[in-house]
Amino acid sequence: MALYITDECINCDVCEPECPNGAITQGEEIYQIEPSLCTECVGHYEVSQCVEVCPVDCILVDPNNTETPEQLQLKYEHLIKQSA
Repeated sequence: MALYITDECINCDVCEPECPNGAITQGEEIYQIEPSLCTECVGHYEVSQCVEVCPVDCILVDPNNTETPEQLQLKYEHLIKQSA
């Protein structure tokens, strides 16, 4: 499942540099997560780093982009191959 950032985001800038896949970018008003790049840190970390550092708990699982741990692992492997 990809993650998403709610409108409670305070633009504190701590989540973007924590994303190992570069899935988090500054949107018009708040940060946003690109679902095609978000692996919930599968392949990199045990827990999602953006969720860990968010001071307002505004990063949630996106019900519109559900993926199994296996699918997230495959997405991670695909992203790694593309960046090589």
